[in-house]
Amino acid sequence: MQLINDTSAQKLRGAYYTPPAIADFILRWGINGCNDADILEPSCGDGVFLKCMYDGNILYHSITAIEYEMAEAEKAKAIPLHKSNVVNSDFHRFCLDTDKHFDLIVGNPPFIRYQYYNVEQQLLADEIFKKSKLKRTKLTNAWVTFVVGSCQLLKENGKLGFVLPSELLMVKYAQQLRKFLAQTFNRINIISFKNLVFEEIQQEVVLLLCEKNGTDEHFIEHIEVRDTNELLKLNPLRLRFPTKKIDFHTDKWTYYFLEKEELDLLERVKCKNMNTISTFANVEVGITTGANDYFTVPQSVVDLYQLQEYARPMVGRSVQVNSLCFSIKDWKQNIESGAKANLLVFTSDADINGNNGVKAYLENGVKEGINKGYKTSIRNQWWVIPSIKVSDALFLRRNNLYPKFVLNEAKAYTTDTMHRVFIHPGVNKKAFVASYYNSLSFAFAEILGRNFGGGCLELMPSEVGDIYLPYREENEQIFDTLDTMLRRKATTDEILDYTDDIILRQGMGFSPEEVALARSIWLKIIKRRLSRETLEKSVKEKNI
Repeated sequence: MQLINDTSAQKLRGAYYTPPAIADFILRWGINGCNDADILEPSCGDGVFLKCMYDGNILYHSITAIEYEMAEAEKAKAIPLHKSNVVNSDFHRFCLDTDKHFDLIVGNPPFIRYQYYNVEQQLLADEIFKKSKLKRTKLTNAWVTFVVGSCQLLKENGKLGFVLPSELLMVKYAQQLRKFLAQTFNRINIISFKNLVFEEIQQEVVLLLCEKNGTDEHFIEHIEVRDTNELLKLNPLRLRFPTKKIDFHTDKWTYYFLEKEELDLLERVKCKNMNTISTFANVEVGITTGANDYFTVPQSVVDLYQLQEYARPMVGRSVQVNSLCFSIKDWKQNIESGAKANLLVFTSDADINGNNGVKAYLENGVKEGINKGYKTSIRNQWWVIPSIKVSDALFLRRNNLYPKFVLNEAKAYTTDTMHRVFIHPGVNKKAFVASYYNSLSFAFAEILGRNFGGGCLELMPSEVGDIYLPYREENEQIFDTLDTMLRRKATTDEILDYTDDIILRQGMGFSPEEVALARSIWLKIIKRRLSRETLEKSVKEKNI
């Protein structure tokens, strides 16, 4: 691998070695009484899986292990396993050159970003993807390539057991991989952990256990255990019968954290004449200024440089939005508090026709190098921000308890910390925004979004558009009450107790039991997400 200055060699290799308990479990699942398997470990490191096989006296036909780092390969070779072949090579090259196929492939592939690949590795990775009719992008992490390549090396009824980052379940760059796995394997089990397994990198991982059996069935199951000790108590035979049919229209596997009863309710929602946000509105990213600290300013800066001609109302942070409706009054309160509540929308001739204060501010931007930023440097005039549009509503990109959806009554601009929602003509704007505040829509937001460090939930525009929304014009009637509740900081339970009854039970005809189940789905997923935040904090405090 290419080593980058100021980055540890371990991080560049993605080398965080598997706890023996996990390796042992994957092997027990994969072997499952077989004594003549041909086994591959595509990135064996110092030989954790090989050591487990030796210590457990596991029977097999042959073992092939690949390791890129020579020093680690030598450690693996020192493990006295018969019929084993440790190859000091790049798995990419091995995958493309070998004519061998395997009954079982196990391992913990490296977590390496695209930019740490050298040119040869990038070309080899592209070839691996092409063999499976997949496309690799610059966002694709090395572990994805290892999974795709390993699938190509499996026998007709082979098994694959990997330790992978939980990103597998949700990130966009792994979307085609999820579809590929769903189509390739007949049984998929995902095992996740409530506690972090790799504390040194605070990386949440899952075990991906896949099996081909030659049938037309495609089932998946998710099992969560507390830690490696609880994992070892899990009977691998339980994994032989996943119960949930794979939904090829669902592009994220967080969906399968839920039980069958919960999944059935969500399927009924999709069939209950309930539409998604994208039916009623277009969702776009907020304005990309290229330098928020320069283009978003408090009133004091506007006054100091006499920028009033170019200053526009804006809202850019979640703390500036504490209601269902962002009004002119709310914007003025942000101005008075000293918040950066102005967006500087300079015209192309501002450097010539602007007053002395405007010219001084633009000159300061050059002195500070604002004009040399990536986004600003590719513009015809670096100070002219593109895509200046005011949206009807705002949807926060990153959120804690739940994503905020706010009517933009103040006609304020927003940066890319929020998404812009342009509501279609004929849709009642107040009813549309109010309709979002219910347990089912909150649950879909959790399912569609991505956990983004510290327990934060992030949704991109397309994901916001896919949230199911029980829109009815009658929901306008609860807008003012809901706005008041949000302003007085009512608890989420208070809000949902009120809205679920009116929106879901009375408006959509859901039974009290279905409404309660919808709430439990949301609570189940959000508690899982926020428990990671608590765990991350405790790990950081321990490290301090």
